[in-house]
Amino acid sequence: MAGHATPLPTADVTPTGTRLLRGVKYATPDGFRPLLLDLHLPAAHPAGGPVPVIVFLHGGGWRTGSRARFGPAFEAWQVSPFDRLAAAGFAVASIDYRLSAEAVFPAQLQDGKAALRWVREHAEALELDAERVVLWGESAGGHLAALLGLTTCRPELETDDPAAAPYADVVGVVDWYGPADLRTMQSQSRPDAVTVPDAADSREAQLIGAPVPDAPRLAAEASPVTYVCAAAPPFLLAHGTADRFVPSAQSEQLAAVLRACGSEVTLRLIDAVDHLWVGLPDPRTVFDEALDFALHVCTPHAGHTPRRPTAVRAS
Repeated sequence: MAGHATPLPTADVTPTGTRLLRGVKYATPDGFRPLLLDLHLPAAHPAGGPVPVIVFLHGGGWRTGSRARFGPAFEAWQVSPFDRLAAAGFAVASIDYRLSAEAVFPAQLQDGKAALRWVREHAEALELDAERVVLWGESAGGHLAALLGLTTCRPELETDDPAAAPYADVVGVVDWYGPADLRTMQSQSRPDAVTVPDAADSREAQLIGAPVPDAPRLAAEASPVTYVCAAAPPFLLAHGTADRFVPSAQSEQLAAVLRACGSEVTLRLIDAVDHLWVGLPDPRTVFDEALDFALHVCTPHAGHTPRRPTAVRAS
């Protein structure tokens, strides 16, 4: 990707006091549009030094979506999720990435990696803690957050540019109802599913450039379960059991593979809730749990022993 030494924009200030740098160019892939992020910064810098970072990846089936949206369930919040995270002491880098009509996988993963490099490169100037980064995504963004969290130590997926900056350090992943294994989505789908993952025109096929049954190697390469290892960061997986777009068994499958490797994972299954948290009376429950998770993995604890893998169900 081309360099990105563009001067930073002047910060706007939201009604809650969050400082917002809007439309920051973080990379320019060769032959493609510049990739932008919005950086939400706490109103006042805390006394404890640089602030931890949440890199947020939007949903939209890899073919739509925007860095400006946290998800439909939160559109009516008078104080946006971004402002709430900034008030909790996080910087939030909400990124755009190449959509499937622009480029097929692994372009989207490469874009996420470029964002992690951008955080590291700008950490000192913006007082960001590049060693405390949480990835948070919903739907397609959850899939990409999981992939990013599991592939930062895979040399075969890295850039061949010897001058590329190192990544920021991922200390946790929040994956809301993201696909985990493209190869098993069809068999796990509900009887009332509204998508057919194995279809030639499915979102999954558009992501990898071929129908999933015809391209098992590509489907595996685009699946987070492929990259699970003991070095995986802690995961919080949250999924509605009535999801008609991405079966909740996807999160159960990823949790099982993480546990088998001894990795730290919390699985939250929420009964009778569909994709995008449709049917959930108050999305603050899942948001607050994810925020607590982010605070936990970013907070040093004397003698802290990592939590053992757990699975919990909420009704």
